[in-house]
Amino acid sequence: MTESDPTLAEETSLPTDREWSLDEIAALEAAAEADTVVAAPFPIAAIPSPTTTIALAKRPVSGRYRGQAGSFELELRVDVDRVRPMKRLSGDLYQISGATKTYFGSFRVDSPTVSVTATLATIQGSGSFSFSTTTPKVKVTIPRVTIFQPAAAATAQFLTAANAPGATYTCKFVSAHFRTVQYEQDFVGGTSLFSSYDTGSLPSGGANRVLTVAKAFAEAGVEMVSTGATNQVPTAGVGATWSNAELHASMQTQFSLWQNLPQWAVWLIVANRHDDGLNLRGIMFDQQGRQRQGCAVFWDAIGGTTNEIIRAAIRTYVHELGHCFNLLHSWQKSLAQPPAPDRLDSLSWMNYPANYPGGAPAYWAAFPFQFDNLEVIHLRHGFRDNVVMGGNNFIVGSADWDPRLFADPIEDRSGLELRLEARSSFGPGEPVVVDLRLSTFNPQGAQVRPTLHPNYGMVQIGIRKPNGQVVVYQPLITHCSGDQTVTLDAGRPAIYDSAYIGFGKGGFHFEQSGSYQIRAIYNCIGGSRVFSNIVTVRMRNPITADDESVADLLYGQDQGTLLYLLGSDAPGLASGRKALDNLLDRHAGHPLAVYARLAQGINLGREFKLMNTDKTLAVRKAKSGDSASALGEVVAASEKGGGLDNITLNMVMRRLARAQIDAGDEKAGRATVDRTLSLFRARKLKEQVLQGIEAQLSQEFGPGGGKSSRSARV
Repeated sequence: MTESDPTLAEETSLPTDREWSLDEIAALEAAAEADTVVAAPFPIAAIPSPTTTIALAKRPVSGRYRGQAGSFELELRVDVDRVRPMKRLSGDLYQISGATKTYFGSFRVDSPTVSVTATLATIQGSGSFSFSTTTPKVKVTIPRVTIFQPAAAATAQFLTAANAPGATYTCKFVSAHFRTVQYEQDFVGGTSLFSSYDTGSLPSGGANRVLTVAKAFAEAGVEMVSTGATNQVPTAGVGATWSNAELHASMQTQFSLWQNLPQWAVWLIVANRHDDGLNLRGIMFDQQGRQRQGCAVFWDAIGGTTNEIIRAAIRTYVHELGHCFNLLHSWQKSLAQPPAPDRLDSLSWMNYPANYPGGAPAYWAAFPFQFDNLEVIHLRHGFRDNVVMGGNNFIVGSADWDPRLFADPIEDRSGLELRLEARSSFGPGEPVVVDLRLSTFNPQGAQVRPTLHPNYGMVQIGIRKPNGQVVVYQPLITHCSGDQTVTLDAGRPAIYDSAYIGFGKGGFHFEQSGSYQIRAIYNCIGGSRVFSNIVTVRMRNPITADDESVADLLYGQDQGTLLYLLGSDAPGLASGRKALDNLLDRHAGHPLAVYARLAQGINLGREFKLMNTDKTLAVRKAKSGDSASALGEVVAASEKGGGLDNITLNMVMRRLARAQIDAGDEKAGRATVDRTLSLFRARKLKEQVLQGIEAQLSQEFGPGGGKSSRSARV
């Protein structure tokens, strides 16, 4: 049974800047049952509670409880008073066998009734369960004690639909927090960790208080406990930018609590800058294997001392950690399992300021520095594997899209056009790459995000498989950008990108032969959605034994990850590297060998940093000569009409030129720069595209064809 969807109707929010007593909550419920109209936010004077004075002397009952009955342990969460009560019950059940304990399942009661006397609180209702049960009703009773007495134990009883009793648990009070997470941070040389932000420093929509990252999560009911293992990693003499591959590999060696199993533990690394540049503020990069255990923020994009910068920095920290709890961007809630409405107007850590109606100024003026109600419900009461790090995959279930989400819009006045292109057919095991172009036909122009790659979340790509199933491509790594925009107009009518969509967090999407339909959706600033054309591609059957052998060597989780990352030295991907090496050894002349050489050549052309457990960096220097050799073969194969798409080939030829120059052969590098433009002119690309390529080459290699660009970064 899937988790019930609490997002179909948002309940009226209670004020979040004060603590609500159980008597007040019960009085509100009684008023609602009597159809009494109570304004929101609810004035305390409007609540008929003659025992208010006594209630204020009572200890709140909300929090986390734990108890055992037979071979089962229940972790119970009661959420009916204190600050920002969500009026819910939830719990996780564990099965105990000897000295071992295993997770059994979760439940949640979304609309319990709350009744109180001077001595007892009773919370009960029908729940939704992650497992089949004959006792779907849950009744929790908690003695009410004064604030000077120890917290009382809760009794949780499970009942059948006819109220016949099932299991009963006596659960001791554990914490006022609903979850506890071990939080470990590291930072590299030249950066520092976030300290705190006074929300009263600038105008906002919330109460004034000094917030740390831990306090921000505590307000949502989650306790973030430092592991005490915070360390600085020296980076003297090492390249300042970090790749996705380096971050993921380093997490597995640097995170002292990392394990390949679900656990309430998360790692954050403050790095200098991502390879993608200053517009990338952070990423939740751990979307391989047991996912959501690690994230990164980038100091060069978020560091500084002004109030505006510090305010944006805490949002970035909390935002990336929010992804680790399986929270999506506010405009991507429809990807959730089960799907929920997108909320561009959400005043949440998980929204982008520029996406909020009225833009960043309106967002910051109203932002209360909180998660929205539905996100708080997820954090406190989501089924355990949907929340715990290393549990269900990021955005679990999002592959099961409603096909109607890709239906043509009734009306589109965005002034934008999204164009999707791909080859008509691919061989078995061949990486499927699509080209994306966003253009405007609005004479006044249009403001857009500069990135079309699905990594950045502005574009979703749907795939209809030969069996009719519609899935959505989800990248292995989610990139969170800044507020940078570009203007599309007559001078710059379009932006372009390409994306490898053959492998993502859901594995391989084109593993069967047959016809596939592909469509993309672009999420505009302001909430509009632009739908692309529909492209049909065919996956061919293997013709020869070599075709079948090559496909077997390309299909594999590690191989897919290496193609996505464009290579990696990560120890955990050794089997994938071996498979690609075998492909090149045994099938060097096969057309698909170009993709193994691509991953190999790109990776060899960059240094690879790997954090050691002793807080030092192991650095494998770039092997420019070997990289140039491998990429030269990729370019040669692509020039003959096979191999790479134009956008990827442009990137590879620039990497080839850089590798040749860094290897000491400036003449060959300059020749590659000239050859790049000549090749694409011969392919009769649009003049604006050619001008963009020429501008890239000039910026990276200088007007002299590379003479002055030895220190440039490709």
